[in-house]
Amino acid sequence: MNRAALFLADGTRFDGAGLDHEGLALGEAVFYTGMTGYEEALTDPSYAGQILTFTFPMIGNYGISGQAAQYSRACVAGVVIKRIARHPSHHASRIDLPAWLNEQRVPTMVEADTRAITVTLREHGTIWAALAVGEAALADAEKRLAQFVRGANTKDLVPSVATRAEHVEGIAGGPRVVLIDCGVKRAIIRELGALGASVTVVPYDASAEEILAHDPQAILISPGPGDPTDLPQTVETLRELLGKRPLYGICLGHQLLALACGATTFKLPYGHRGGNQPVKNLQGGDVIVTAHNHGYAVDAASLPSALEQTMVNLNDGTNEGFRHRDLPIEAVQFHPEASPGPFDARGLFAHWLQDLVRR
Repeated sequence: MNRAALFLADGTRFDGAGLDHEGLALGEAVFYTGMTGYEEALTDPSYAGQILTFTFPMIGNYGISGQAAQYSRACVAGVVIKRIARHPSHHASRIDLPAWLNEQRVPTMVEADTRAITVTLREHGTIWAALAVGEAALADAEKRLAQFVRGANTKDLVPSVATRAEHVEGIAGGPRVVLIDCGVKRAIIRELGALGASVTVVPYDASAEEILAHDPQAILISPGPGDPTDLPQTVETLRELLGKRPLYGICLGHQLLALACGATTFKLPYGHRGGNQPVKNLQGGDVIVTAHNHGYAVDAASLPSALEQTMVNLNDGTNEGFRHRDLPIEAVQFHPEASPGPFDARGLFAHWLQDLVRR
């Protein structure tokens, strides 16, 4: 095995062993708390540009099936794991995780002290980092990290994972939904299709005129990576669409829709990632456990009077949802499709589509 190390921008270094693929990954160091769902996480477009540390000590024991993938390739910049399973045991597995990561050319460090890394990230918050695998990468890592930090930005993340061509998914004849793709997960499209929707997927930079040309009954704005303020064109498009069609935002889409309505966003000191975020519905008082993957949030204090906060995160009090008091506009910060889980919020899509049919 290769030598490997994770270098944080504050000078902290963690050593381990690298898989066969040698290389250098630069990006934000974050951690994922799920015990399962690693295939979904590794292929989640919202992790584009991030070095992902798995907190669970054993990853890979059911291999990679391809069926759970949320994108056509790995989206993470790099991966850190304590112990990786080389001999998976599951009927759907087509390749073991180490072989897949090498195949995907993802720099990966194993035999790492992931508890210490998680504690450091928990105390420091999200931080720029370099993950080096192999002697050449190790020799260059600190210099490259310093250069990266000086010019770091997230403007290219959404273009790196969003579709560039329109395409139709789901069932013809169902409720007509245009999905603005900022880095959508396959599970969202599958969920909408399973509920009978006809989904036209358009690029994040599609104009309001191009979107309305499809005569949608509703418009959904997808999740994706990075800072919502990096997409001013998308925000302006949503502003033009206000009141013209029902709008529904998810995660990054929630933030973009908030910006279009006049609210502001901010970078969280500790991003929300994993499947264990408790969210309270302020209307009914019920609490659901939800799946998250985001580093930014909507400032609840900035919501204009036309918007009503509907949900709140019970861990840190951040906004988890809002709706317009007069227009058919809703948004949630978490992932209703919840792939790989939990499934507490899955009914939200069904309720939304039922409302469309009633209209």
